[in-house]
Amino acid sequence: MAWLIILLLCAGNSSARYIRDYIHKSSPHLEDRVFSLLVRLQLEEFYDTLLLYGEDCVFHSPSRRLNVSTVLVSSGSSNFDWNFSSLTLILSCSPEDENETNYQTLAKLQRNRRLVYLREVTNPHSVCERYSQKEQYNVATIAEDFDRSRTVYACRHFRDPSIEEVSLLERNPVFIEQFRNMHGKPIRAVADLLSPRSMLYVDAKTGDMKTTGYVANLVNTFAERVNATLELEVLANKLIVKEILSMVENEQLDIGITLESSFRMTFIDISSYPYILTSYCLMVQVPAKLPYNLVYAMIIDPLVLGIIFLLFCLLSVLLVYSQKMSWQDLSLANIVLNDKSLRGLLGQSFPFPLNASKKLRLIFTILCFASIMLTTMYEAYLQSFFTNPPSEPEIRSFQDIGSYNRRIAMPALEINGLIKTNNSHFRGIRVDDLEIFDNMPECYEQRDAFNLSYNYVVTGDRWRSYAEQQTLFKEPVFYYARDLCFSRLIFLSVPLRRHLPYRHLFDEHMMQQHEFGLVNYWMSHSFFDMVRLGLTPLEDLSRPIAYTPSLLMDDISWILKIYLAAMVLCVLCLLLEIGVDMWKRRVKFRNLQILNTF
Repeated sequence: MAWLIILLLCAGNSSARYIRDYIHKSSPHLEDRVFSLLVRLQLEEFYDTLLLYGEDCVFHSPSRRLNVSTVLVSSGSSNFDWNFSSLTLILSCSPEDENETNYQTLAKLQRNRRLVYLREVTNPHSVCERYSQKEQYNVATIAEDFDRSRTVYACRHFRDPSIEEVSLLERNPVFIEQFRNMHGKPIRAVADLLSPRSMLYVDAKTGDMKTTGYVANLVNTFAERVNATLELEVLANKLIVKEILSMVENEQLDIGITLESSFRMTFIDISSYPYILTSYCLMVQVPAKLPYNLVYAMIIDPLVLGIIFLLFCLLSVLLVYSQKMSWQDLSLANIVLNDKSLRGLLGQSFPFPLNASKKLRLIFTILCFASIMLTTMYEAYLQSFFTNPPSEPEIRSFQDIGSYNRRIAMPALEINGLIKTNNSHFRGIRVDDLEIFDNMPECYEQRDAFNLSYNYVVTGDRWRSYAEQQTLFKEPVFYYARDLCFSRLIFLSVPLRRHLPYRHLFDEHMMQQHEFGLVNYWMSHSFFDMVRLGLTPLEDLSRPIAYTPSLLMDDISWILKIYLAAMVLCVLCLLLEIGVDMWKRRVKFRNLQILNTF
C-alpha cells in the first residue's frame, strides 16, 4: 500500500512537470506579446494601476513584470468603493468575468480602458455589444492566437463596422476618444425656456425649432463640436424645471438645458462641472422719492436747529446788554422773543439805532453775517431737494422686509432648496412676508414685467440682463441688494444623465467656452437676444411720474399748515395779552372803588 502511494505521488509530480513545461513552451510568446501590449498602452495613455478581473489567465504573469500596482478581483465584483487612482487599466480574463455590482466603482471606472481576453472562439462584436449596454465604450479584445496574429480587436461604437483590427506592427492607437465624433448620434435634451437661459425660435432657413441663450448656446456648440444631433423636446408642463430634473434623474434625458443650483446637493451626481459662479440676492424696488411737501422737514436737522436756537439766544443777550451796557432789561421774553435778532437771522430788515456804539455795530455785523450763511445754506438745500428729492430709507436686513409692505415673490422649488440647506438668512424672513408661486414660470413672468407688487430673488447672472434693460428706463425700478443675499457664492450646473459617457467632454467644452470668453459674451448679449426674439419689449417699464412745471398747492401744504398754526398761535397770544390787560384794569378799578368806599 505504501509503495502504491509512492508511485502515485511520483506520477503526479511527473505530470505536473509535464504540464508546466508544456505551458512554458507554448505560452512564452503569448505572455511576451501581452506584456508588449501593456507597455504600449501605457505609452499611449499612462496608467499606474491595473484592475484585473477573473482567475489566473494570461494577464496575471505580465502584470507582475510591470512596475504598477495591481488589484485582483477574482470574484468579478468588489465590495468596496473605488478610491484608487483614475489612471487605471482594466483587464478581464473573459467577457463574463467582469460583473461589477458596486455602483460607486462602476461610476468611477465607466470611461476607463478595458482589455478583454477571449479564451474561446468568441465574436468580438458580441463583446462590444455587451459592454455598450453598460455604457462602457473603451473596450478592446485579444484572442488566444494573439502571439501569432498580433492583432487587437478594438470596439468602435460610431463606425461601421464597429470592430477595428489594430496591429501591433502599426502605429494606430488601440483606444481612441470615440465621442469626439459621434457621427450624428442624437443627444436627448429639453429646454426650460426661461429667458435668457434658453429661448425658443424658428430658424428662418430650415424652419426647425432651435434654442438660443447662454445655456442653450453651450449645449448647441457642444453638439456641433462632437458632430451630434440635438433632439430637442418641448414640454408643456408648467413645472418645467422640476420635470426636467426628474427626467434627468430617471435617465430619460441626456442633457437638461437649464441650470441647477448647489442648494440641491442631492442632485450633485447628475450635475455637470459648475457652469456659473454667482450670487443669490434680493431684487428690491428702488425706494420712492420723497414728496415735495416733506422736503421742508428733511432740510431741518434737529442738531443744526438746536445750534441755531443757541446762536439766536446768544445774539439776543448781546443785543439787550449792548444797548444800555447793563443787564437791567434782560428777561426771558426779551431773549426768546427778541425782534431784532429774529428778523436778522431770517435775513429781514430791522430798525437800526442812530447812535449805536461800536460794540453794538459789531454785534449787528455778526448777526448779518449769520443771516447770510443760514439763508444761503437752507436755500441751497431747498433748491437741491426740489430738483432731486431724497429717497425713502432702504431695506437694511431680512427682518425689516415686512415693515416695507412689499412681500418677496419666490418659486416653491427655490424655497424648498433654501429650507433643505437650512439657510440662516432665509430663516429670518417671516412666512407672511413671502408670496409662494407653485408655478415657477409665472413667478418669473411677474419679475420680467417689473411688477411693483413684490420684491424678488434673482441670481447675479440674471440680474445682468435686468440691469441692461433698466438703462433704457427714465428711472431704475429695482436694484440688486448685495447686502441682502442668501448666498454670495453658489454654483449653477447643467443637469446631466448619471451615466452619461461623454460627461468629461462636456465639462471640458464648458471650461473652454469660459476661457475663450464666449460665456461672458452670451450673457452680456442676453437682453438684446430677448428683444430680437420679441420676448422683452424695448420700452420704458418704470412708470415715471408725470412732470409738473411748477409747484402745486399740495407741495407747500406743510408750510401753509405751519403758517396757519403760527398765525393761530399769534392770535391766541394777542387775545391772551388783551385779556390779561383787561383783567388787570378791572382788578385795579375794583381796588379803587373799595378804597373810595372807605
